[in-house]
Amino acid sequence: MDPIRNPYAPGAGTPPPELVGREEVLESVRIAIERKRLGRSSKSVLMVGLRGVGKTVLLERIRMDAEVNGACTLRIEAPENRSLPSILLPQLRMALLKLSGKEKAKELAQRALRGVAGFVRAFKLRYGDIELSLDLEPEPGLADNGELETDLHDLLRVAGEAARADGSVLAIFVDELQYVREAELAALITALHQLEQESLPVIMIGAGLPQLRARTGKAKSYAERLFDFPQIGELSSQDARLAIDKPARDEGIAIEDDALDLIVAQTRGYPYFLQEWGKHTWEVANSSPITVGDVQEASQQAEAALDESFFRVRFDRLTPVERRYLRAMAEMGEGPHRSGDIAQELGRSVQSLAPTRNQLINKGMIWSPGHGDTAFTVPMFDQFMVRIMPAGTWR
Repeated sequence: MDPIRNPYAPGAGTPPPELVGREEVLESVRIAIERKRLGRSSKSVLMVGLRGVGKTVLLERIRMDAEVNGACTLRIEAPENRSLPSILLPQLRMALLKLSGKEKAKELAQRALRGVAGFVRAFKLRYGDIELSLDLEPEPGLADNGELETDLHDLLRVAGEAARADGSVLAIFVDELQYVREAELAALITALHQLEQESLPVIMIGAGLPQLRARTGKAKSYAERLFDFPQIGELSSQDARLAIDKPARDEGIAIEDDALDLIVAQTRGYPYFLQEWGKHTWEVANSSPITVGDVQEASQQAEAALDESFFRVRFDRLTPVERRYLRAMAEMGEGPHRSGDIAQELGRSVQSLAPTRNQLINKGMIWSPGHGDTAFTVPMFDQFMVRIMPAGTWR
C-alpha cells in the first residue's frame, strides 16, 4: 500500500485520523467551559487514564474547540522537575497580552500583567527555574506577598476579571498534572476554589495518570467536590473498529471483518496501539482488502516498534532495582497485584520495597487502584518486561 497515503498516526499526542468514542467527554467539557463564561457554577475537569488512551489528544482537541468558541486558553505540560509557576507564568503572560489588545479588557489585562511582574519578583529566588522578564513595573500588594496560595489566587483573579470584561473565559489546560508538586497542587486547587466562589470565568481542564485523583484529594480534602474526573479508557469494540476502518475506507481501502477483529483483539482497544497496528498493517498489505494474514504479519512489526519506542523510553528511565520490581509484577501477569505478593516474588519484605514502589509511582510507572494494590500505568507493559528481561535473567 502507498506509504504516503498511510492515514494512521501513532505518536505522542498526535491526533488520530478519526477521534471516536470521546463525544460525551467533549460535550460535557464544552458545557462546563461555556457555563464558566456566563459566570455560572461549573466544576473544573481532570481526565484520568492509563498511558496510550489519548488523554493528550483529547486535551488538545478540547482546547482548540474552546479557542474557536472565543475562550482565552493556556496550554502547559507539567514536567517532573519544574515548578508550577515556571510553566504557568509564560503562558499566562501570553494570554494576558492577547487580552490587553481587546478594548474592553485592556486595563484589567495590564493590571494582571503587573501582577505577573510582582509574582516573578516575589518568587524568583524560591523557584530558581522561573525565567521571565517583563517591562511593566509590579503593582505593590498584587500577587507579591511571597505566599504561593495567596498570590496565585490574586494573579488568577485579576486575569479572570480581564477575561470577564472581554466576555471570555480563561481556560487553563494542564497535561501530566500528576507531576505537579503537592504543595503547588494544593495552592492551585485553593485558587480555583476561591475563583469558583467569586463566580469568575476561570476553569482548569487537566489530564493525568489514575493516581491524580488520589493526589488531588491528598493535596486538598475538598478536591473531589471541585473537580469532575472522567475516566478515559480503552475504546469499545465498535469504536475501535471504526478508528481503524474509517480512515482506510476514506482512502478507498477495505479491511476484512476478521482482520478488524484481530486488530481490536491485539490492541485491546487502546487508541495509541490501534494507530500503531493500523500503520504497520497498511505498510504490510499489498492490496485491498486487508486480510488477517496482513494483520498477523504486521503484529510482529507493531510489537517491535512499541518495544523500541513506547515501552523502551520508559524502561530506560528505571534503575536496576525498579526494573526488578516491575519484572516481578510481570511474572504474576497484568495485575493489579498485592504489594505483599510482589515482595514475596522478590524474596523481600514489603517495608524494604516501599521506597522502590514510591519511586515507581512518582515516575508514573505504577499506581495503586486500592489500598495495598499495585498496577501498571502502561497497558501491556507486563508483556514487554517479560520480553526484555526473560526468565532466568532477572532474579
